[in-house]
Amino acid sequence: MPLLDPKTWQSRTLAGGEYAVTEPATGDTLATVTLAAAEDVATAALDARAVQAEWAKAPHFVRAAVLRKAGDLFAAHADELREWIVRESGSIPGKADFELHVAAQECYEAAALASRPSGQILPSEAPRLSYTRRVPVGVVGVISPFNAPLILSIRSVAPALALGNAVVLKPDPRTAVCGGLALAAVFAEAGLPEGLLHVLPGGPEAGRALVADANVPVISFTGSTAAGRAVGETAGRLLKRAHLELGGNSALIVLEDADIDAVISTAAWGSFFHQGQICMTTGRHLVHASLYEEYVERLAAKADSLAVGDPHRAQVHLGPIIDSAQLAKIQGLVESSTARGARLAAGGTHEKLFYRPTVLAGVDDATPAYAEEVFGPVAPVRSFADADEAAALAAAGPYGLSLGIVTRDTARGLDLAERIPTGIAHINDQTVNDEAVAPFGGIAASGTGARFGGEANLEAFTDVRWTTVRADVAPYPF
Repeated sequence: MPLLDPKTWQSRTLAGGEYAVTEPATGDTLATVTLAAAEDVATAALDARAVQAEWAKAPHFVRAAVLRKAGDLFAAHADELREWIVRESGSIPGKADFELHVAAQECYEAAALASRPSGQILPSEAPRLSYTRRVPVGVVGVISPFNAPLILSIRSVAPALALGNAVVLKPDPRTAVCGGLALAAVFAEAGLPEGLLHVLPGGPEAGRALVADANVPVISFTGSTAAGRAVGETAGRLLKRAHLELGGNSALIVLEDADIDAVISTAAWGSFFHQGQICMTTGRHLVHASLYEEYVERLAAKADSLAVGDPHRAQVHLGPIIDSAQLAKIQGLVESSTARGARLAAGGTHEKLFYRPTVLAGVDDATPAYAEEVFGPVAPVRSFADADEAAALAAAGPYGLSLGIVTRDTARGLDLAERIPTGIAHINDQTVNDEAVAPFGGIAASGTGARFGGEANLEAFTDVRWTTVRADVAPYPF
């Protein structure tokens, strides 16, 4: 029996109207879902709050068992879920498999959180027991995007539930199934008590309602920097926590001693994986002047060799851009860049939503595709003279998400990384990496730090409560 039975995808009637989930590669309708309106968010948050306290009281091994079962189910239903990820988000099968692997690992890691020591015994000046313990925040609001829909939902949903919270999840309607309803189906089959996870596909209205709802004290948001600023402003005004994982324009630095034969594949993956629709995508290639011309030539040749097409029906390297609006943005940035003097070394063309991997040479600070986050398969390449200039170029700009440095001298690479503000750094690797055990997040315009993964989940989804206990009532001078 399929996990995602269309008759049971959504357990409540929502007020936002019907929405056709389409396949970017073909334009075909894959499913029709009902979107959430503001009143649906209010109802879900209230319902979640009503049942959360009992879940928080459940023994840790009960919560852990649900999370372990959910992890097993992502593997058990991999074939069905893989097809949804491929068709709904335009992913190649390998990328879909990676999402399923990470989803399972997120559940297993979250299961371990349920039994983590939850506090400390503190010294006290008074004759009393003094201690802290971590308590669930209550209801966590999760807003997730389209590009890695399963990962970017489960990485907040799983730890929040494991730590005793309820969750209201608003996935992007373009990936309502693999980014939202799939999680509802998995956790229902895993035995999660009813009412603890509410999946409400919706647009900006639903998102604003979730951020503002008084019954949702913590927001976990993944999306654009512009939208993240709005979320952060509202959350700050309402004095609630917001964990923001935002955009990036990550740099890959190729030093003069780099193995050029090895680096081209790494560089191409960093810029072209999932059509460049990844927050960590390598958006700036900074290459030592001695390697620059060969690097541009060979990266362009690699781009030209990659197959672009329907990932569900053919073996390709790149699938479609998510929709026409995003494609228009990519094309506009490339065209404005060439108009300003950048040289189109490869790509720059598209057929329907299939955009060719693109390499731009001769870029500078004023080149739009270099200065801005493209969120498409575009690799701007710029030269530098020495490590000091490379560090200055990589540190420039508003973002600080991920960094890659390629060199045969790893100590030199580590030293260079220390000079560049970033939330993530990889030596001898490209910028797109993720593991369930690792804290993930950027700084500056890329977000509010490492708030997902590993021990960072404890900070994200619990509060610290100080408690003291005395044998007798405390005496005071008056």
